[in-house]
Amino acid sequence: MNFNMNQNLPVIALLGVGSMGIAITRRIGAGKRVFLGDISEKNLETKAKELRASGFIVETRVVDAMSRDSIRAFAEKAASLGEVRYFIDTAGASPNQSSPERIVALDLIDTSYAIDEFAKVIARGGAGLIISSQTGYMMDFTPEIERQLALTPTDALSELAFVKKDAVQNSGIAYIAAKRTNQLRVRTAAATTWGDAGARINTISPGIIVTPLAYDEFEAAGESYQKMIEASPAKRVGASEEIAAAAAFLLSDEASFITGVDLLIDGGVIASIKSDRYQLHIR
Repeated sequence: MNFNMNQNLPVIALLGVGSMGIAITRRIGAGKRVFLGDISEKNLETKAKELRASGFIVETRVVDAMSRDSIRAFAEKAASLGEVRYFIDTAGASPNQSSPERIVALDLIDTSYAIDEFAKVIARGGAGLIISSQTGYMMDFTPEIERQLALTPTDALSELAFVKKDAVQNSGIAYIAAKRTNQLRVRTAAATTWGDAGARINTISPGIIVTPLAYDEFEAAGESYQKMIEASPAKRVGASEEIAAAAAFLLSDEASFITGVDLLIDGGVIASIKSDRYQLHIR
C-alpha cells in the first residue's frame, strides 16, 4: 500500500545506515523523503522496512562510500528525488577492524569527497552534518598540517606527505587524523562550497556511544575503553538518541546561525585527557 500522497517532499540523504544515522533520521524524517545509502543491501532493506513500518517514506540505494563514482551517483539520485534539504554522513571504518590505509581512504579522503558532491546538490537553506569522533581532539597537529588538511583540494589530499607517511603509521593515528580532517574540511566547506550554495554544514564528534560498532571496539580494547569511561566526568557511555537530539537541533532552522563548527558530545572524555586525568595511549 502506498501512503505517500505528496510527491513533492524535501529529501534527507543519509550515507551509512548505522544506529546513529537512523536515530537522527527518525528524529527529523517525518513528512520528508528519506533516501538511505549504504554498502550493504541487507542493511538497507532491514532499515528501510523498519522506517516504513513507522510511517516514513523511504528509498534506498547501494553506495560504496570508497567509490567516488558511487558517491556522485548517490548525490545525483538524491537531487532527482526532490529538494535535498539535509545530508547526513555517518559512513566510516572501525579503527580496530581496518587497516590504516582503509581508514584514510574512507574516513578522510572519501568523506571529503562526499562533502564536495553534496555541496553541488544541497538546497539553499539546507543543512549538512558529518559524524566525526572525539578522537579528532586526541592529538595536536601543527598549524601547517591542519592548514593543509583543511584547504588542500580533495583530489590532492592523498598526496600530502602527512597523509602518505604519518597518517598511516597505525590504525589509531589514521583514525585520529581522519576525524580531525572531517572537522577541518567541514569548517572550510561552510565558508566556501556549502556557504556559496546558501547552505550550512557542521560536524558532531561523539564519544563512546553504544552501537553495534562500539561493541566490536569494546571487545578489541575493552579495558582501555572502561578506564576512559571511568575517568570522564559523566562516567557512562552515551546513546544514539543523545546524538540524534543534538543533530536535530544543528539541522533545524533554529540553528540557522551555526555553521562550520564541531559539537563534541563525549561525556567529558577529552576534558579528562586535556586535564591529565586520563593518559591516552594510541596504538
